[in-house]
Amino acid sequence: MNYTLSDFDYDLPEKLIAQQPAQPRDHARLLVYDRSTGTITDAVFYNLRNYLPGDTTLVLNNSKVEKCRLLFEDGKKEIFILDAANDTTVRALVRPGKKFQKGRTLSLTDRISATVVDIDKEGIRTLRLRPPLNEEVYDHYKYTPFPPYIEQDESLSEEYQTVYARDSGSKAAPTAGLHFTDELLSEIQDSGILKAEVTLHVGLGTFAPVKTETIEEHTMHSEWFRLTPKTARQLNQADHLTAVGTTSVRVLETCLQQNDRFTPTAMDTDIFIRPGYSFKAVDALITNFHLPKSTLLMLVAAFTGFEEMRHIYQHAIDEQYRFYSFGDAMLIL
Repeated sequence: MNYTLSDFDYDLPEKLIAQQPAQPRDHARLLVYDRSTGTITDAVFYNLRNYLPGDTTLVLNNSKVEKCRLLFEDGKKEIFILDAANDTTVRALVRPGKKFQKGRTLSLTDRISATVVDIDKEGIRTLRLRPPLNEEVYDHYKYTPFPPYIEQDESLSEEYQTVYARDSGSKAAPTAGLHFTDELLSEIQDSGILKAEVTLHVGLGTFAPVKTETIEEHTMHSEWFRLTPKTARQLNQADHLTAVGTTSVRVLETCLQQNDRFTPTAMDTDIFIRPGYSFKAVDALITNFHLPKSTLLMLVAAFTGFEEMRHIYQHAIDEQYRFYSFGDAMLIL
């Protein structure tokens, strides 16, 4: 069946959009969906090991969120850095756009300026910054890139990192991993469950709105990932893989689209997983509850089945689960 963008819409009460994470973070609720029986179990995340298959390997994305949001004049001017060619030249989203015209140099503070070198068809600016971005003068203006539905609150900066984050480069958190604590990971490993780490730097492309009603016409932005030799060996030896988050899914499935086995690699992926996709690597998935009409929701529907996804989400709404980045989680077996 061919699905349209409207098929992935749903109504969510605003009160269910989580503004803060559960405290402690592993006290988030956990919806467990068994694809073989179609049953839903309401649980809590700190009991995750009770539901994981004993022979599984958890696949975690260890990417760390960068403080890539620069705010000036009490937030009236913003530079959201997407990537940097060097310490002075960056590609960025800006606000307000009318101030950042091609060829113009803006004084952002008495010590920082930005010259607009180019503007692409999507409105992304190429900026030349003075002084270089690696100087301490920028530290006061750097903020965590929370999603727009979460109020900017820098006191939650560490809560927006996984406890195993180590490789800086993401523009948003791999949020399924936010529920883990060091203690929970130790308990899971002590029970015999293995873990492997991949790196995928989350870009805005993952969260970019789908603007075409025919979803096949949507173009995914690419995201860089790395699979080390150690992780490739772990994955090839694994009997069962549980992906922690859609970003881990994208890494695993991209790798097996390229080869029959996992091989060490570092490359970009623009894989678009939607209903009709045949999974080659992932056996189970831990994920959060995603925005309507998003590619992330489409990925979940591909894994569960479309009608099953609708049923799961309606159950979560009826049971007052908390949604989005700081919200609750689900385990799909």
